[in-house]
Amino acid sequence: MNSHEVDFKIIGDDLQLVEIELDPGESIIAEAGAMTYMEEGIEFETRLGDGAKPDEGMMGKIWSAGKRMLTGESLFMTHFTNQGPRKASAAFAAPFPGKIIAFDMSKTGEILCQKDSFLAAALGTSIDIAFQKKLGAGFFGGEGFILQRLNGDGMAFVHAGGTIVEKKLTGEKLRVDTGCIVAFSPSLDYNIERAGGLKSMLFGGEGLFLATLQGTGTVWLQSLPFSRLADRIIAHAPQMGGANQGEGSVIGSASRMFKN
Repeated sequence: MNSHEVDFKIIGDDLQLVEIELDPGESIIAEAGAMTYMEEGIEFETRLGDGAKPDEGMMGKIWSAGKRMLTGESLFMTHFTNQGPRKASAAFAAPFPGKIIAFDMSKTGEILCQKDSFLAAALGTSIDIAFQKKLGAGFFGGEGFILQRLNGDGMAFVHAGGTIVEKKLTGEKLRVDTGCIVAFSPSLDYNIERAGGLKSMLFGGEGLFLATLQGTGTVWLQSLPFSRLADRIIAHAPQMGGANQGEGSVIGSASRMFKN
């Protein structure tokens, strides 16, 4: 199925949302709960699967939805369609601070990305899963054995934490903190290696392993993985205490951290 051709604009700086304009009859798919607002004329419906295969039977839809659950996503996806007589827009936002990456799949081709990163895409985009083939990368690569696979010829939108850096590799080898990879071309070889010697691994603060990407292709990196942000909040939270939301609570500790 050819993807619907949608126009869009990304609004904001560090807490971004993407506003997607739909012509009459055009549709987009999005993660459940990602919608921020939608204009008059747009109707939404929760369905199994991404709708990339209109003739797919019920068992195929259930199988596709079950695979999505392995990546931590919802069993259902929300389909937004412009049922009105004129153009209308719907906007979608990420669940944590960061940036939104817009992929033109007709130019980038297939993309592998971290689980939980998919935000929205033009109807016709396939959202599937990809398994890590290497045992070490699966255990220590930060993303586990399962990645998301995006395929199609339309626009797809992925969210990530902090600032986004795009690196183009032409045979080089890039070493990255395991949680900082957002997406990469499937042509790149993804693996893990030790983070230096024993002393560096134990006391360097960079973890025991680094991810490596080698070959020809593109990788998108994030400066602040959500797991790193969550670890910092937990580290500043009191180890014991009551359930109130004052200065001694988790919320109070998180508030003090961001003020600092």
